[in-house]
Amino acid sequence: MRAEPSTEFHRIRRLPPYVFAEVNRLKAEARARGEDIIDLGMGNPDSGAPPHVVAKLIEAVQDPRTHRYSVSKGIPGLRRAVAAYYDRRFGVGLDPETEICVTLGSKEGLANLASAITSPGDVILVPNPSYPIHQFGFVIAGAAVRSIPHQPGEEMLRALHRAVIHSVPKPTALIVNFPSNPTALTTTLDFYRELVAFARREGIYIISDLAYAEIYFGDTPPPSVLAVPGAKEVTVEFTSMSKTYSMAGWRIGFAAGNPKLIAALARMKSYLDYGAFAPIQIASVAALNGPQDCVAEVRALYRERRDVLLRGLAAAGWHLPTPEASMFAWAPIPERFASLGSLGFAKLLLEKAKVAVSPGVGFGEHGDGHVRIALVENTHRIRQACRSIRAFLQGTNAPERAEAEPAAQGVEDAA
Repeated sequence: MRAEPSTEFHRIRRLPPYVFAEVNRLKAEARARGEDIIDLGMGNPDSGAPPHVVAKLIEAVQDPRTHRYSVSKGIPGLRRAVAAYYDRRFGVGLDPETEICVTLGSKEGLANLASAITSPGDVILVPNPSYPIHQFGFVIAGAAVRSIPHQPGEEMLRALHRAVIHSVPKPTALIVNFPSNPTALTTTLDFYRELVAFARREGIYIISDLAYAEIYFGDTPPPSVLAVPGAKEVTVEFTSMSKTYSMAGWRIGFAAGNPKLIAALARMKSYLDYGAFAPIQIASVAALNGPQDCVAEVRALYRERRDVLLRGLAAAGWHLPTPEASMFAWAPIPERFASLGSLGFAKLLLEKAKVAVSPGVGFGEHGDGHVRIALVENTHRIRQACRSIRAFLQGTNAPERAEAEPAAQGVEDAA
């Protein structure tokens, strides 16, 4: 009799069920029935990349030489463009050769860095709730993840101090993400100064995710932690072209900062990929070095959608904190539906209002009191969604009891 191979793979066992899959399944079934679902779940930009960037891609792809293998750490021209961006935007000087590595989006970069620097059992400090790859990139690499508060300030700093005292072994790295996905929280350079001082004192790396640096709505642009003197001694920062230039499907991003961490990431990537398709890298140079009116237009687009959403939901009796950055609103579940949890409430919104959102538990158990709403439909559709939600909320009594829902995260984010 032949024995069947085991399906209990170690790393897969450490990954809980994909919590967004249930909502995605129900959404697909509803659409198959012909229902009009307004999808405010996945953070997938609905506007195209800037015309001059697309034109450069088309021009580059016509050259057969660009069809060959590229360079895993990125073409020199793109690394120079990233350095120029950091200098222009943050006043941070970077060496394109040793302090920048191009990635296949920030998600790939974060996961590969986790594999490069993590030994089984290492302790990594991650905000909860947080973008799932922040936690699961390290879980896949064998680390033990310890949750810290997600809001910047004294509570987070106190939690970091406690973690150093009580974690065995001592933490290797901590993750920060401001502007935050999913919470849309921002922070200041003063907070980063305290964070860098802590990390340098304790010998802990900072891994910063700055993907939403250009999607902000106030007068003060979000800072980079690398702008703090001495930060490069302990910090690497990831960002991408996805949201700033609406290039999500192009899968291009970059890491910048500490030369040792950049070298580790580049070495790991040299074994795993040959770099992004060269025409995409060439078009990314055009995006970073070219006119930036398109970035201001994207920012204005999301601000308008944010304001329409907040007004519409307020009219429905659902009052949300005003996000100061990102393309998301982090919405507390209305009190009378709190017993459902975020997955149950998201399923109810889909069923009754025909609006899809992301359950907060997918970003960590401490997100279970919220849903994330993405500003990825035009204002007409957002108004339509708000009217549907209003009709649902004003015509619905509180549920008699909570539904039993799994409180599991997913390894992949709803972007």
